[in-house]
Amino acid sequence: MRTTATKNERGLGRLASLAYRRRRLVVAAWIALLLGVVALSSSLKGDLSADYATPGSESKAAADLIENRFPGRSADTVDVVWTARDVTAPAVERRVDRLLAQVQRLDGFGDGVTVRGAEVSPDRRVAVARVPLSVGRVDDVPEESGKELLALRERANGQGLRVEMGGGVVADAQEGETSSEGIGMLIAAGVLAFTFGTLVATGMPLATALFGLAISGSLVGMLAAVMDVPDWAPSVSAMIGIGVGIDYALLIVTRFRAALETRDDTQAALIEAVSTAGRSVLVAGTTVVVSLMGLFLMGLSYLQGVAVAATLAVLVVMLASVTLLPALLAMAGPRISRLRIPGTGRKQRDPETGRAAKWSRAIQRRPWAAALAGVAILLALAAPVTGLRLGFPDAGNHAEQTTTRQAYDLTAKGFGAGAAGPMMVVAQLEDRGGRAALARLGRSLKRDSGVASVSSPALNRSGDTAVLTVAPRTSPQAAETAELIDRTRDELVPASGLDAKVGGATAAYIDQSETTAKRLPLFIGSVVGLAFLLLLASFRAPLVALKAAVMNVLSIGAAYGVVALVATGGFAGQLVGIDTETPVPPFIPVMMFAILFGLSMDYEVFLLSRIREAFLRHGSTTEAVTEGVANTARVITAAAAIMVAVFGAFVLSQEVFLKLIGVGLASAIVIDATVVRMVLVPAVMQLLGNRSWWMPRWVDRLVPEVDMEGEAVAAKA
Repeated sequence: MRTTATKNERGLGRLASLAYRRRRLVVAAWIALLLGVVALSSSLKGDLSADYATPGSESKAAADLIENRFPGRSADTVDVVWTARDVTAPAVERRVDRLLAQVQRLDGFGDGVTVRGAEVSPDRRVAVARVPLSVGRVDDVPEESGKELLALRERANGQGLRVEMGGGVVADAQEGETSSEGIGMLIAAGVLAFTFGTLVATGMPLATALFGLAISGSLVGMLAAVMDVPDWAPSVSAMIGIGVGIDYALLIVTRFRAALETRDDTQAALIEAVSTAGRSVLVAGTTVVVSLMGLFLMGLSYLQGVAVAATLAVLVVMLASVTLLPALLAMAGPRISRLRIPGTGRKQRDPETGRAAKWSRAIQRRPWAAALAGVAILLALAAPVTGLRLGFPDAGNHAEQTTTRQAYDLTAKGFGAGAAGPMMVVAQLEDRGGRAALARLGRSLKRDSGVASVSSPALNRSGDTAVLTVAPRTSPQAAETAELIDRTRDELVPASGLDAKVGGATAAYIDQSETTAKRLPLFIGSVVGLAFLLLLASFRAPLVALKAAVMNVLSIGAAYGVVALVATGGFAGQLVGIDTETPVPPFIPVMMFAILFGLSMDYEVFLLSRIREAFLRHGSTTEAVTEGVANTARVITAAAAIMVAVFGAFVLSQEVFLKLIGVGLASAIVIDATVVRMVLVPAVMQLLGNRSWWMPRWVDRLVPEVDMEGEAVAAKA
């Protein structure tokens, strides 16, 4: 038996053999690693926070001026909005003053705000007091302060007074605690049970994913101590880690069970599974990592935090898939098929005569028609992307019952649509003529047709800096508001002679959108180029690598179209809880591309690996494509269903951008596992024929050799 087990031990084969011989030690090492990382995280864990400003932008410069010249004041505020029959009535003002005093005593909030400084609507039915934060960012406000804020609002309501609150702190505090990760795991468990039909086999991928989730989650907590990590990054990294972790383990377990059916040697079966499926896991996972690290090219610190957090999750589950999982499989051995679940795991018929094989042959008989139909479907799905509106959702996109939405609506009703997203003009008054120039700028702004109101200048203690709060006539998401900001920056401020910066939330969103658009071509080109080189090194076939890259770009474009359709807030949007038209934050297409380009390569690598194995056995691309599709149909369908479940569960989040990310990723997986895998891949591979594996000699010499030990194992099988 030992001779059989050691026959192809090299690279991953040696690793699998080691995991088999030292299985208890490997499992113990992983348990120790888990306990150690969790223990370290409890003492080294940092606070999840991020700077969403765009480096080098004018809005960032304005925010920095406010922070430096106005100590204790942040550009971020909590807007206390109240309405009554007469908001200036003494009884109403006393109650609101008491509320404002209580708010400003909470940790994280500034002081000095009273009803005397509040903005009052012309009809005296609505008033707004903006309480600045005393910390640099919304994420720095303690969670307890946010919860107490909502409690103070509840107690202040009644007896003719209605109080609502707006701002990032309030939005964070009112979010629910829906566990999208838990729901995704439950659905994934059901899919695994149906696929494998035994409790032992079902538990293997789940155990691997849970180990990876626990370890990577703790590592992300420690990561927050050394770099900016947004509070939603753990959700994104968990979503990716669970999805790829279960998928990778599913592939290896499936290959292990298949190997056990043809041989009685557990060690040999394990070596075959890890040497073939494990190699696919490493190639696919490395592609995901390359795509995620491409986010660093965007130059935004919070995206870099997301990239590293998600990369940690992928790396941990990759390592677990080729070390922990083989050890668990070694312990189980033939018992992996024990504890059968009634009504599941029906014995699969011969793949060569199954539905997938018949489907592939039908596609291969009419490859041109199939290829054109597949491309037409992808283009049709991508069509809505022409109406994709980039921007940032604001409180006007929140659910109607939330206090942030109610505050937004009241403010718009009392002061106009633009009052909910004021523009901040921060001017430096270096000499005596500065105040005169500031007065001229104020008059110019008031005369502008796009301006609803301009506040009196707010001076800092030294009198060398002033802030003008400008309310546009149009909403923060309107194109006219963006035009006003550009006009103020390009015409009104220069004409005044002031050294002034235009900032505020709306200006910051515009700056980030412009920066993202400029850097997007570099990002996409770099990710596609590196992934192409990785596939070229893995499969030694330029046409195959190019085909994979092009198809992935097409499928991502189709996913963008689905996101654009959902963001319109129509029937499709209402299915996931988006009731009004919502702009898509510019970082979402960037993140989707990074995540999807890597994940889409998973199925491409899984399928192409089996096709190439078959081709090396008999030299016929036509037969190899049919065999590859037939042998991977069941496992890839199950893997795709798990991915869709994990990503789709995020539509339950109250965060609009998490809903959009979940919808985009889930739809892309469906598209990739159906249109691309079942139609385009067999059609294009059939059209290319044996040319698929053509490799120019000069390219062969330049491209580094990747160990194809899986092919050696398959060739001898």
